[in-house]
Amino acid sequence: MTDSLVSARRGAVLTLTLNRPDKLNAIDVTLLDALTDALEGAARNPEVRAVVLAGAGRSFCAGADIGQMIDRTPDDWERTVDRYLDPIRAISRIGKPVIARLHGDVFGGGLGLALACDFRVAAETARFCAPFVKLALAGCDMSAGYFLPRLVGLGRATDMMMTARVVEAPEALAIGLVSQLAPEDALAAAAEALADTLAGFAPRTTAFTKAAIRRSLDRDMEAEFDYEIFAQVQCLQSADHREGVAAFRERRPPVFRGA
Repeated sequence: MTDSLVSARRGAVLTLTLNRPDKLNAIDVTLLDALTDALEGAARNPEVRAVVLAGAGRSFCAGADIGQMIDRTPDDWERTVDRYLDPIRAISRIGKPVIARLHGDVFGGGLGLALACDFRVAAETARFCAPFVKLALAGCDMSAGYFLPRLVGLGRATDMMMTARVVEAPEALAIGLVSQLAPEDALAAAAEALADTLAGFAPRTTAFTKAAIRRSLDRDMEAEFDYEIFAQVQCLQSADHREGVAAFRERRPPVFRGA
């Protein structure tokens, strides 16, 4: 683990904090690889049931580190741009909920990371922007072209990606870009409360549900129905399901053990 990423676990909740506050947590290759490795490690760790992605200092993340934008060959650029998608892929693959805890500027690659997460809990003062066109770059960088239209609709995504305008937190909530707003001094508590709730569900249930949601973005109805049948049959045979039914009948909180 590098100093640019801080990992802390509280019970079943793992918090990964981007830790380059002097750079507004701009993503360089070192941070990129550390974040990907940490997410992949969380995926393998049965004691982790939810992940919170946060940023140190004044902002969540101001985007990619401009210092990385040096002269490269086309092949080198292709490998680099693809590499910047690795944490996006890791967030999508991990069978656990990932919550983005957002404050300050959520710009560029930081917006891409937030979009890839399952939930976005934001401070009331947070700001969101896909500024790529201002640098003569395509506005679809680091997953924005995939996730943003699916979250806010084609028209609003077109507006954000082609004008690079800044979206304030109240508008972000209104258009579905974020899941929840909180005062900045209560943001960490709000994200932790959501993480605790999500971590309390049966792990297999969460994994199948997340996979079904992600698959549905690219598959037709019958293919999604096939997966729903498969997933539900697996869950119906689990010890956690039997515990859930027993707890419901006995009017007590369930204790899910991941079995």
